[in-house]
Amino acid sequence: MSDPMDMPLVSVIIPVYNMQDFLAQAIESVLSSVYSRLEVIIVDDGSTDESLRIANGFCDKDKRIRVFTQNKSGVSSARNYAIREATGKYILPVDADNLISADYIKSAVAVLESTEQIRVVSCKSVFFGDREGEWKLPSFSLRLLARKNMIDTCAMFRKSDWELAGGYCEYIKGREDWDFWISVLKRGGDVVCLPIIGLKYRIRNNSKRISDRLFKRNIIGILNTRHKAFFYRQLGGKLHYRRTWSRLFNFFIRLIKPERIVVNPAYELFDEFVYNIPEKFEQEGKTIHSLRNTIKTFDHNGRKIVVKSFHKPNFINKLIYGTFRASKAQRSYDYAQKLIALGIGTPAPIGYYEQKYGCFFSKSYYACLQSECTNQFSDLIKDAEFPNRKDILKAIGRFTAELHEKGIWHRDYSEGNILFQMNDANINIEIIDLNRIEFGKLDLEKGCRNFERLNTDAKSLEIMAKEYANVRAFDPQTCIENILKMRWRKHKNISNNQNDSL
Repeated sequence: MSDPMDMPLVSVIIPVYNMQDFLAQAIESVLSSVYSRLEVIIVDDGSTDESLRIANGFCDKDKRIRVFTQNKSGVSSARNYAIREATGKYILPVDADNLISADYIKSAVAVLESTEQIRVVSCKSVFFGDREGEWKLPSFSLRLLARKNMIDTCAMFRKSDWELAGGYCEYIKGREDWDFWISVLKRGGDVVCLPIIGLKYRIRNNSKRISDRLFKRNIIGILNTRHKAFFYRQLGGKLHYRRTWSRLFNFFIRLIKPERIVVNPAYELFDEFVYNIPEKFEQEGKTIHSLRNTIKTFDHNGRKIVVKSFHKPNFINKLIYGTFRASKAQRSYDYAQKLIALGIGTPAPIGYYEQKYGCFFSKSYYACLQSECTNQFSDLIKDAEFPNRKDILKAIGRFTAELHEKGIWHRDYSEGNILFQMNDANINIEIIDLNRIEFGKLDLEKGCRNFERLNTDAKSLEIMAKEYANVRAFDPQTCIENILKMRWRKHKNISNNQNDSL
């Protein structure tokens, strides 16, 4: 990288609010860097002193500097603004009252360029101002990061990681850098602390770091909501006000109120959603079904998620589900994975959440992606002129045979649990509501009985029965007779009325 143009561009961002006494020194320390491929982006957060004038003065003299201003919105908003405007591969935030060494940027870039596994590069720091001495921070670990911040704001990272993390949280009332480092690092990656003193951290008795302590409870509450999955993995539960004791507190809480939270590794980016399902289900989402169980849809990360909240069981079942039997949510998740492995269509499982009190079961939720199928079997019942109706009925008959050939018996194989969609000449079929599925051999009689809940007309059942028989090498007439005979009585009456109207 001898040619400066071969070196990656570094964007140094400086948020400013009423820092007229210190801003010039901070900018000069950045411009003194031995690393030449940099830009400086200053965002004034509505200063009422001379900060903006000072920033513009530097901008007029050095084309590497750009200055923006906004109404007072907080340091996180100012940092996000600056990074959105940044064009560099790497980002280095520098507070307007701090100083960096001439070799910090060059050393940090060299480390980040060495491997993608390294996410963050920091350095040794010293205090100056109202206090002097070395700032001694512990070695990085995720478990320790869950209890305290060990990385100063002035650390270098990739702009792409800022994008993946969703930027700095703009509504947390302090320790926004701690929240940001958790967002960047909770899914993996290494942190390197350079052996050089690259940062001089100014101590002021009226600094934001001191005032942030007033919002400790609010900060911890927001961190627990935004990073619940991270804290549960590192601390066995939430972060407590007495942070050092969090793991011990959570150990005893789990004895009284155990939880089981499972996230599909294929959908790791949805882990915070799954861990926060109880709260989200109460406060958010669109209800699409509400009888014994409640089903809601959610928009998350550009995807549609369906969450089913199962009805609380009676006292006896609370004990059974709490100690002996898998919950309905767990069975839905496990069976979905098994069906997909067998090549059967069903919405992709994301995870499930269970709550208990001691050994007594309380509540469970199952989350999956929303099916891309736009129709239910009930649409065929309601509309005798549904486009391609006969072809769809045949496809469902074959699909049912495929289920049974693979030993799958859906005990609630009904009009709302069979989904389909026409894709050009192809018919895509999926099944939902999986917790009542059973696995095992299905003979002709048991297979035909699986049609008993499909309350459509006799002609439609005959169409499906013939396709079902052909796939399973059964006698078509025997299948037709069995399926029509085994229908629920109320469905026979409905079917007779439908035939009269056809």
